[in-house]
Amino acid sequence: METLKVPNYIKTVFIALLIIIIVFFMIIAKAILVPLLISGYIAMLLTSSCNRLERRKIPRSISAAICLILFITIIGGIFFLIYLQLRGFMHDLGGDLTTKLNSFVILANKWCMETFGFDLGMPNGFEFKKAVDMVKPVDGTATQLFVNMLNTLSNVILLPVFIFFLLIYRDHLAVFVTKVFSKQDNNFLLDKLTSIRKIVHSYIFGASKVMGILAVVNTAVLFALGIKHAIFFGVVAGMLNIVPYLGPSLGVIMPFFFALITKDSLFYPIAVAVSFIFIQLLEGAFLTPKITGGNVNLNALVTFLGLLVGGAIWGVLGMILIIPTIAILKKLFELSPDTQPYAYLFGEEDDNWFKKRNRKTKKAKIEKEKDKEHDAKIKDIMDKGEN
Repeated sequence: METLKVPNYIKTVFIALLIIIIVFFMIIAKAILVPLLISGYIAMLLTSSCNRLERRKIPRSISAAICLILFITIIGGIFFLIYLQLRGFMHDLGGDLTTKLNSFVILANKWCMETFGFDLGMPNGFEFKKAVDMVKPVDGTATQLFVNMLNTLSNVILLPVFIFFLLIYRDHLAVFVTKVFSKQDNNFLLDKLTSIRKIVHSYIFGASKVMGILAVVNTAVLFALGIKHAIFFGVVAGMLNIVPYLGPSLGVIMPFFFALITKDSLFYPIAVAVSFIFIQLLEGAFLTPKITGGNVNLNALVTFLGLLVGGAIWGVLGMILIIPTIAILKKLFELSPDTQPYAYLFGEEDDNWFKKRNRKTKKAKIEKEKDKEHDAKIKDIMDKGEN
């Protein structure tokens, strides 16, 4: 019995429709998918630690609880450090810094008006009440704020619960995948699942190491320049590095303007900007390739488009989650010959493809010419034999 072959353009339409359905589902189910996806990536990160504990005869539930508690303690310590630094920064913001900020804004407004004829709308300085009103939601009633606070609290509570259950039932989920793809070899599927977990683990762990190194280096540079709240600005700039392309730019803005307002010389803000740009160049050229390697292996165009899509669907969290998600999709696309072109579209450019193609073309031409010469020789021999 002959099987019906589906045309390639029909397959492309089906894949496009599938992507549209997935995006629509991501928008509708944001409240559940975001904490679930975050929990899944954290569970992949903690799986290797759980495996080590289980090899020492510790029950799975206890090992999962130990890893989860240690992870929460480390993350809580980092956020507590940021909170202490932020409290000191806000204390200065409510004191002399407000006066300096208003003086700077008044001068900037006057300079723009005299130079370009453009009014910034702040002739009396920066008014915090207007800024709060601008970012305040239209329906920002007390009830709405309370509901939003409850939603945030529920998401925070859901995260450790999801992580704990994913760590406990990770083998169960792997068996489920093998049953869904029953036609595939089980060992092959398990190897692919392990490789996906290793990709996510390497990406998160490598990105965390890069953020830690950048936080230390940024803080040291700000301390050397005598910028107040160097730890706060350095740590925030290091953490923003997890958002490719956009994060490093956002990380330099705060210390740049803080130095511009608090220092009497332009040397300090310029030195902050130049130092941070130089650090980012070193990070992009040496640090990230050395630590994370080619685990994600996505091209810049797909990464940038992914950031835009992730930000449009899930906001800042979407911009953070989209990179490992696309890396997993790329790995899944590599499993089937029908979707391998999409995996190549997500990956880095193959510079040797055209070279190999040119070599094959030249080789084919040489072989064709040899065949022609061989046929011509045989024809000459046959003609001479007939004569």
